Amino acid sequence: MAIDRNTNLPESERPNSSSDEVRNFFDKFFLHQITFPSNQIDAVLGYFMKRGFDEISARSTAIVMLNQARLENVNPFQLLDTLKGLSDVQLSQVVTEVLNVYRDKRSVLGFKLTVLEETLESRNIVQ
Repeated sequence: MAIDRNTNLPESERPNSSSDEVRNFFDKFFLHQITFPSNQIDAVLGYFMKRGFDEISARSTAIVMLNQARLENVNPFQLLDTLKGLSDVQLSQVVTEVLNVYRDKRSVLGFKLTVLEETLESRNIVQ
């Protein structure tokens, strides 16, 4: 029976606290491993590196895109084929949308779209 150094009580006699639940959650946080074939990882990583992403952002974006492809049962190579026709701005918007799916809803990435049409309401707004 292990003894906690802070209380001198065995673990079974110690009252449960919320910190124990948090500690147990984070102790198991990185145990779930996600595996992909190496050719898929190399292809997606190489695509984002070729499009100007630095190595760290290319890796994290590639993993998110591979996860999303797996969730939607899409072949990652087909996903890359559809992304190849996009401009840099369009690619940035698509990646932003996918990354926002994995982010906390209180913190999202965004981009600004310029409004090209004039509306009646816009005549009252001083720009």
